[in-house]
Amino acid sequence: MDALAVVESFGAAWAEHDLEATLALVSDDCVFDSTGPAPDGIRHVGRDAVRCAWQPIFDDSNARFEPEETFCAGDRVVQLWRYTWADGHVRGVDVFRVRDDKVAEKLSYVKG
Repeated sequence: MDALAVVESFGAAWAEHDLEATLALVSDDCVFDSTGPAPDGIRHVGRDAVRCAWQPIFDDSNARFEPEETFCAGDRVVQLWRYTWADGHVRGVDVFRVRDDKVAEKLSYVKG
């Protein structure tokens, strides 16, 4: 798969709140930089650390991730998005790096 197809599959699994399917699309050494706490967020390294970071999001049935625009440059994919929960929303961007058909890096940023 190309990088864009990997991120699209990742997004589809995320939209279904399917943590196992989403994690199956990340590398063993995946790096996830979260959006908080400000100003730098927290870096999570490895599938187990990423699972712990994402579990509360996947457990929230009100949470919705809506891509606004996605584009690709080689092994990098940039995605603008809107994240909505029960009583609010935030807009942001993810910068992905794809390696061997897996998300190897997901750096997340929000409008503050």
